[in-house]
Amino acid sequence: MLEVKGLSKSFGTQVVVDDVSTAVAGGEALGIIGPNGAGKSTFFDLLTGTTRADAGTVRLAGRDISSLPTEDRVVQGISRAFQIPKPFSSLTVRQHLVLAAAAGAELRPSAAHAEAESVMDRTGLSGLADQVGGDLRLLDRKRLELAKALATRPQVILLDEISGGLTEPEVHALVVLVSKLKSPDLAILWVEHIAHALQATCDRILMLHLGKKVIEDTPDNVVSDAQVRELYLGAAHHA
Repeated sequence: MLEVKGLSKSFGTQVVVDDVSTAVAGGEALGIIGPNGAGKSTFFDLLTGTTRADAGTVRLAGRDISSLPTEDRVVQGISRAFQIPKPFSSLTVRQHLVLAAAAGAELRPSAAHAEAESVMDRTGLSGLADQVGGDLRLLDRKRLELAKALATRPQVILLDEISGGLTEPEVHALVVLVSKLKSPDLAILWVEHIAHALQATCDRILMLHLGKKVIEDTPDNVVSDAQVRELYLGAAHHA
């Protein structure tokens, strides 16, 4: 579903993403970890087109989308859910999702409303359909952020530290939700600092350090890897 080859980005003399390659199939979830400054957010920026790569290619379902602007990549099938949700305070949950479906999936009004209802059902938001974004608690804002990305009918969804700020039970609820979203027509990439959330949902984990890919393997192999423990888990322990 997604194929990345040789993706690189520098800002001045600082190399932020350095020749990173990976591929994710439909039905797979790829976790991405790394210490602060590893290049994780910039990697997502390169996938969505908010930052242009210096080198490398991004292919979505076989099509090279490397030169497309962000809005066209969304229409083609890449969406992103951000760490800090910023819903419109006066729009209802339903209105947020109708807007996302109309703009991101280019659906007509009737189809956009149907898509909104479907996504609310999948993400557990149906009971909050008429609640405005400004009144949602944090976990439900996170659900809405994820639901907005889903409403664009993506083939690839990027989850950008969406567990940030949640309690342990809330993280568990989010893990359950993401696990239920896995399907053959959707590839998931999840950047997260909470390693056990990725272990519970992801088929593989990729670690970045100083912009380079250190390892990409099964969750158990990555977590037990000596280099990972030194560069990332050890750093997190001492932070």
